[in-house]
Amino acid sequence: MDLLVEEGVTSFKQFMAYPGVFYSDDGQILRAMQRSADNGGLIMMHAENGIAIDVLVEQALARGETDPRYHGEVRKALLEAEATHRAIKLAQVAGAPLYVVHVSAMEAVAELARARDEGLNVFGETCPQYLFLSTDNLAEPDFEGSKYVCSTPLRPKEHQAKLWQGLRTNDLQVVSTDHCPFCFVGQKELGRGDFSKIPNGLPGVENRMDLLHQAVVDGHITRRRWIEIACATPARMFGMYPKKGTIAPGADADVVIYDPHAEQIISAETHHMNVDYSAYEGKRLTGRVETVLSRGELVITEREYTGHAGHGTYTPRSTCQYLN
Repeated sequence: MDLLVEEGVTSFKQFMAYPGVFYSDDGQILRAMQRSADNGGLIMMHAENGIAIDVLVEQALARGETDPRYHGEVRKALLEAEATHRAIKLAQVAGAPLYVVHVSAMEAVAELARARDEGLNVFGETCPQYLFLSTDNLAEPDFEGSKYVCSTPLRPKEHQAKLWQGLRTNDLQVVSTDHCPFCFVGQKELGRGDFSKIPNGLPGVENRMDLLHQAVVDGHITRRRWIEIACATPARMFGMYPKKGTIAPGADADVVIYDPHAEQIISAETHHMNVDYSAYEGKRLTGRVETVLSRGELVITEREYTGHAGHGTYTPRSTCQYLN
């Protein structure tokens, strides 16, 4: 971890979920947090109680509950909240900052808000799927619900209001995507008859900025807040400011020219992601990217890709610049 921080890789993801795969126990988490407290790294935590969830999965399958909707039912909001609370306390013991990824449950938002009220360097992100989709999608018939299996899972619609509130009050600082696409044909279908075998993840990186602009149109957030949670704060959170996250002399000239009045319909037929479905198929949005400059070079010109291979460059990151 020390070597990586020196090389400009300054954030580390750990999982309290997925026993036997990615899972870290409390001791491993504490040791990583202690190291990050010393070297300036930032621990990014997938906060779900994976040990308890595995028990509930086993019990559900034994009862014959195999459809995709049960993925959301066994991954309980309280187990997200419990893991979030535990991660916060471990970070407090270590004296380290903490960034909780893909927050989906109102109970987890409450844990983050409480920690921040205590002055702790605890941060959270949510994702468009939790703001726009719900357990209603997981329950779609004919195995269509498998398209929406991700972890943390989609929640009932009443959680959405608390997520929007958290974004407005800065108890949640960032909207990311947790982009992790699997095709429906041949991949999601692996879980027919056993929801625990459905690959976890859905596509969304292409739609994030437009969905969040729709939130501006709908009155959930201001246009300024849209830019903060999607662009400015991530640059500061992950040590890329002031090269990224601002338009100023000396910064990289990364500029998006956005048409806030253009209308579009999201569809797998027109998206560029390498996946055979869209989680937002048919959704009408107001707002669309027109032109994009990367380090001053045109890479999208009037919605057409005009970049070239080899333009990308490694950008070493400093430590988190968003601490209290």
